[in-house]
Amino acid sequence: METLVWVVHVLTAVVLVGLVLLQHGKGADMGAAFGTGSAGSLFGSSGSANFLSRSTAVAAAVFFVTSLSLTYIYSHSSGSQGLMDRVDAVETQVAPVAPPAAPVDGSKSKEIPK
Repeated sequence: METLVWVVHVLTAVVLVGLVLLQHGKGADMGAAFGTGSAGSLFGSSGSANFLSRSTAVAAAVFFVTSLSLTYIYSHSSGSQGLMDRVDAVETQVAPVAPPAAPVDGSKSKEIPK
């Protein structure tokens, strides 16, 4: 279930970016008035405003729903732990290390002079 939500979330993000990049800005109408744009284009005579605006709104709604779903999944999962919880668990499971044994013949270990 979690993987499915992740896949939908990423695909929706990519689609949302594409839809936003396809839309015209507010200044694009001025160029169309002087003949650089065409009113009857791929999306019909009304232009692409309605189709792209509605598609962007739907993609944004799906993106928000998947974001909230992922938040709910991760906040209510009992099996997952944070990084610090895992580090603390590993440290408590490691056996303590014994200090080095003294030499058997009674001589002191040689220290390196500084």
